[in-house]
Amino acid sequence: MSVSVSASASDSTPGLSPSSLLLMALACGLCAGGNYFNQPLLHSIAGHFSVSESAAATSVTLAQVAYAGGLLLLAPLGDKLQRRGLAVSLMLLAAVGQALCGFSQNLPMFLLGTLLAGLFSVAAQVLVPMAAALAQPGQSGRAVGWVMSGLLLGILLARSVAGMVSGAWGWQAVYQGAALVMAVVALWLWKALPASRNPVPVSYGQVLSSMWSLLRSQPGLRQRTLVSALAFASVSVLFSTMALQLSSGPLGLGDGQIGLIGLAGAAGALVATQAGRLVDKGLGRVSCAIGALALLLSWPMLWVGGSHLGWFVLGMVVIDLGLQCLNITNQATVAQLMPLARGRMNAVYMTGYFTGAAAGSALGTLAWRINGWQGACALGVALALMAALETFRMRKSHGLQQPMAVH
Repeated sequence: MSVSVSASASDSTPGLSPSSLLLMALACGLCAGGNYFNQPLLHSIAGHFSVSESAAATSVTLAQVAYAGGLLLLAPLGDKLQRRGLAVSLMLLAAVGQALCGFSQNLPMFLLGTLLAGLFSVAAQVLVPMAAALAQPGQSGRAVGWVMSGLLLGILLARSVAGMVSGAWGWQAVYQGAALVMAVVALWLWKALPASRNPVPVSYGQVLSSMWSLLRSQPGLRQRTLVSALAFASVSVLFSTMALQLSSGPLGLGDGQIGLIGLAGAAGALVATQAGRLVDKGLGRVSCAIGALALLLSWPMLWVGGSHLGWFVLGMVVIDLGLQCLNITNQATVAQLMPLARGRMNAVYMTGYFTGAAAGSALGTLAWRINGWQGACALGVALALMAALETFRMRKSHGLQQPMAVH
């Protein structure tokens, strides 16, 4: 059985007010950031439940695995169900998971809350293609850029905010406060956003089975997913090793100081919102080139920055600028390839994106064990070079004109 997907069809009456766009960005930041609250709190969580830190650290892996499961099983439902209702429902369920973490009495209960919060936090990946669908003609790239920047800022701010709230009111307050704010924002989304639904809804079985067909039939989706996966792998090498270098190297920084340095990347993320505007102007290739070059140039700065704080901060800004230029450009382009399959296209893209992150983290830790900071930097620049080569190999976006059939 096949589902006809026309690239020229529209989802609904277009139009997103600036306030609605900012609200969607806030919602994405809350959903994505919630999966990173536990990382600076592991010591406190382990002490509260009287377990080892390694046992508490299983929540970090569980959150990522749950998110990956949600990407594959829940995010594609945006092509079947009414998107506003789906996003709000998923966000409310994620809030339930956060509340369960905040009021948990033992580690298994905390892990269950982590699982639910991670699984349903893919509400963010329903909102991203929804923003592209509701944007005014010629402004979908800008919309995706703002929403994705909100998502990245949520990830960057989550660790620092969690640490500050935990220091003031205890680690449970982090999750309890997040649950309350997420519930309020979810209800606000319901009031602020218009209904948006795929005019050719498909069955859940067709949704899942067609994702592999999309990957095979869309060269633009394959190439852009590969580029972003390599780029995120390169950045994840940094994220998995920077604390080790900054705390044990010549700089000798504490956890709080390292967290503040990580926030420097927010500057790069904000600048990268302009990448979406370039896509709307037909300059996606320029935006990708800027991102690839920034990614490459950041690693020499970070290598020197291992012993010079100023260079490290500059490298953080540049590497986040590069990653977000590539990600926003590629995701905005993927959203335009097949409008009626936006949810599934985005799910395939983001699954590859976070697979790259997981691989980069694992390889980064291994490189650190083999040759310390130099090994991590060598791996990071190698992955950045691969992303750059693939970027410059890409041709202009594929499949924008022809209707496609998804089986």
